[in-house]
Amino acid sequence: MDNIALATILLPVLGAALTAVSPQRAAKWVALVFAALAALSVICLAVDFSDAGRVPTHYTLLSLGTAEVIGLTLDSISVLVAIAVVVLGLLMVAYSTDYLTLGNREHPHEGRPRYYAFLLLFIGAMAGLVFSSTLLGQLVFFEITGACSWALIGYYEKPRALGSAAKALIITHIAAIGLYFAAALLFVKTGTFSISALAGLDDATKTLIFFGVLFAAWGKSAQLPLHAWLPDAMEAPTPISAYLHAASMVKVGAFIFARAIHEAGAVPHVVGWVGVVMATITMVYSFLLYLPQKDMKRLLAYSTISQLSLIFMALSLAIFGSQLAFKGAIAHIFNHAFAKSLFFLVAGALSYTCGTRMLPSLRGLLRNVPLLGVSFCVAALAITGVPPFSGFFSKFPIFAAGFQLSAEHILLLPLVVIALIESVGSFAWFLRWFGDTSPGTPSQAVADAAPVPPMMQTVLVVLIIMCVASSFIAANWLG
Repeated sequence: MDNIALATILLPVLGAALTAVSPQRAAKWVALVFAALAALSVICLAVDFSDAGRVPTHYTLLSLGTAEVIGLTLDSISVLVAIAVVVLGLLMVAYSTDYLTLGNREHPHEGRPRYYAFLLLFIGAMAGLVFSSTLLGQLVFFEITGACSWALIGYYEKPRALGSAAKALIITHIAAIGLYFAAALLFVKTGTFSISALAGLDDATKTLIFFGVLFAAWGKSAQLPLHAWLPDAMEAPTPISAYLHAASMVKVGAFIFARAIHEAGAVPHVVGWVGVVMATITMVYSFLLYLPQKDMKRLLAYSTISQLSLIFMALSLAIFGSQLAFKGAIAHIFNHAFAKSLFFLVAGALSYTCGTRMLPSLRGLLRNVPLLGVSFCVAALAITGVPPFSGFFSKFPIFAAGFQLSAEHILLLPLVVIALIESVGSFAWFLRWFGDTSPGTPSQAVADAAPVPPMMQTVLVVLIIMCVASSFIAANWLG
């Protein structure tokens, strides 16, 4: 299994190198082949891991004396998240082959080899981070994802896009200081970079390391006070917004926090209190900011910040001893990745076909472009947690765990209630926009819509299916 995991990491990296030197017309097909090979690899890994009884396995790849420097951890968490990261990477490459063409009404442009090369490199870096068993390994891949994000946000090379790319790079690099600090302190205290060494530390040292990890996590997942880069990052091509800023990069922060909690044993409750309070503040802040948004991508950006806050709240609740909250958080990472990717790709398809993603200009989607109207509806219901769509099956255990813990920690109760109110409010707001955009007589932009290309249609249909199926996959996988 270690060789298959390595293949999942290295195939996209090799593909990125070959894509970068390929002719422009061939680059997207080379990228699609290597993205498909990586997806096949991670699915084979999941099958082998399941057949082996899903027993957590650790492999050391590089060590200095007794200090583990780079290694792999294969367990239910890493394999599940890797499936989302790599399979969604394949879907984004496939979508991009039709999206980055001269037929795009908002951005008529033939995709360059460097676009596909950086996207493949990002897929490989994300797989590496997810499987990494050491803080140093996480740090290396953390920084690679930051560099890829910078290149892809600024891809169109317009002044605003380049400024947004620099902003994202600077803020996430500042956040990385927390991971540098955590890795250094862990090595000084234990003589290794292995995350599992957290379990043997005293509470004071463990608290300091967790605050370093949490600071890095806040930056990568666009949580207060390091959130400002994400809305501006919507200058990127829409498949990049979907992958880096909904499905993949923003999940890095939540994942490294989850991995630390999973490996550390008992975590001091002060970390949980800081985590849950900051998550609540960020959730309310982002909800208030996405209410006035008319640009669909910016609305989804603030919604993403809010959903990530719910994941951080769930992980912080897990510190108080709730396995239900922890499993709900991991399931929501998985479910949200597919649902929010669908929503972003609907925005991209609207830009492609109608030339705009401004919500007031869109009406009558169900009549003229029914696939986009249905996709809008499914994505909204999945994100806001309406059964039978996936968000319900990860949000419900999070809220159930919160109310259970409130019996022992009464101060958690108002925070969980605020989160529940935000969830209901987001449902009402997305329902309002669905009512404004999907039924009725088509607006001029929708009436003049061009056909949605076949590959983009295929990706949207796959994601619609996953907005139902992902919850069953996650529940079965996590138990």
